[in-house]
Amino acid sequence: MCSTQNMHTHHKLDNPVWEALTTEDKRFNIGTPTPAYLPEDVSPFVGMEHWDEKNLASMDSLLPAGRSFSVMIAGEVRIPPTFDILFTTPLYQMICTSLQPIAQAGASIQDLGEADVPAMLALTALTKPGPFLQRTIDFGNYVGIFNNGALVAMAGERLHLRGYTEVSAVCTHPDHLGKGFAAQLMTYACERILKQGNIPFLHVKTDNLRAIRKYEQLGFTKRADFYFAVVKKRA
Repeated sequence: MCSTQNMHTHHKLDNPVWEALTTEDKRFNIGTPTPAYLPEDVSPFVGMEHWDEKNLASMDSLLPAGRSFSVMIAGEVRIPPTFDILFTTPLYQMICTSLQPIAQAGASIQDLGEADVPAMLALTALTKPGPFLQRTIDFGNYVGIFNNGALVAMAGERLHLRGYTEVSAVCTHPDHLGKGFAAQLMTYACERILKQGNIPFLHVKTDNLRAIRKYEQLGFTKRADFYFAVVKKRA
């Protein structure tokens, strides 16, 4: 478990989806303040200020039926019985207040744009770093490494809160693991976030030990235990 003191120091990170969709990523919010959610081709996340019985009831009445949504929150949520839980897994939220750059792989890092979306969709479908859709790139600042013209590693930003930026979609093609590409991209992304005066954070499955070790080497520390679920409102 993560320390209570560390959780309270950066308390707005306990509810990052709602915080982002009511502040820095407000332009994406097509819901009300509660529930807040994004266009289906950008991200499946849904956020609410308070995950209590009253607001869960409003989530049930205000979210469109037939669409799946992702819940990501510190602690655990009692999902209403009108939703099917399609998938759930525990996460760690990790935060980096002091970056420790790892020796660079020396690969060329390139900004990724609309023309790269098919390659990004293919790489994330293969490596499954988390939800990545046709317009997820709209969150901004995605970068990648190419090998013989093929995208083999990438990383980018997702949720933006006041003072914090989430690093996301960190992935490497299985044929190119162990070359230091992920560490190089993470260092690049985190340095850019820190230069903007923000603190990098991320979410990782608790059983992804390889990634957790790499993030810890970069200076990330576990901040909180998170609940993640993919839910779908019954038609």
